[in-house]
Amino acid sequence: MADHEEAFQTENYTGDEGVATGEGDMDDDIESMKQRMKEMEEEAAKLQQMQAEIEKDMGPGGASAEGAEDKEAVDLRSIYIGNVDYSATPEEIQAHFQTCGTINRVTILCDKWTGHPKGYAYVEFADPELVKNAVMLNDSLFKGRNIKVTAKRTNVPGMARGRGRGRGGYRGGGFRGGGFRGRGGFRSRRGYFSPY
Repeated sequence: MADHEEAFQTENYTGDEGVATGEGDMDDDIESMKQRMKEMEEEAAKLQQMQAEIEKDMGPGGASAEGAEDKEAVDLRSIYIGNVDYSATPEEIQAHFQTCGTINRVTILCDKWTGHPKGYAYVEFADPELVKNAVMLNDSLFKGRNIKVTAKRTNVPGMARGRGRGRGGYRGGGFRGGGFRGRGGFRSRRGYFSPY
């Protein structure tokens, strides 16, 4: 029985030594984490300094006020073109509107997920007076389609477009969630619901 107790004590001693070694590893881990935190704080301080320098270079009004004025000026000399053929290139659009005057830029909008054209474009002219000439090409034929040409409107941040999403209300044929179907159930956007 004494031999059995000695074996137990030896195992217990080895376990204590293992814990002591584990604490040493833990101290090393804590030190490396502290070092990494210090490096991250230094990097954050550098980023803040760089951002402050950029904001200082932008001037007292900041880029937002100046950018908004520039955007309005660009919008005043730009047109919107709807029903544009998906295969149209900026060069072809520029050639179609070249008779209107000097063109600064042609932008064909594409879906950000697929990269495919959305079917409309914008043309920016050198002078706001040229927009009137371009609007006269409304309903003209471009690549087999009648295109819609209007002066570009300036989007106002915070203004909702359209009628928005109202709550409830009767819309001929059922409530907003969908028309009533069958016995006691109705179809909504999420699928068929039956309370029975």
